[in-house]
Amino acid sequence: MAQSQNSSVDLTVKATSFQGLATYGDLMLGNKALEFYNEKNVEDYIQIPWDEVDYVAASVLPGGRIISRFAVFTKENGHFSFSTRDNKATLRAMRAYVPEDRLQRSLSFLDVVGLGLKRLLDMVTGR
Repeated sequence: MAQSQNSSVDLTVKATSFQGLATYGDLMLGNKALEFYNEKNVEDYIQIPWDEVDYVAASVLPGGRIISRFAVFTKENGHFSFSTRDNKATLRAMRAYVPEDRLQRSLSFLDVVGLGLKRLLDMVTGR
């Protein structure tokens, strides 16, 4: 049985984890860690202590009002992607534990294509 790292919980919300196949469960934000527990298998869980979080990147849809998902990048163990029923409220609750300069907007599709073309042009011109 998984043991929670938190002694108090600020927010609990239904969520989807995008590690391999989509996994449905509950995301808990507490005083010591971000925790995700699978609703069908309690032994399938993700616990990320707040001091291990490097930054959080949110995917914002065009128009700037809807956040489709977010990724938590850790200092040593890669990144973990989630989507909750209310991503804005989840990210607002994270602000208590992650500094605001570490909450970022991820690049859009056109930004990635533009950077790729710029780098290709730089390679061709020899810059």
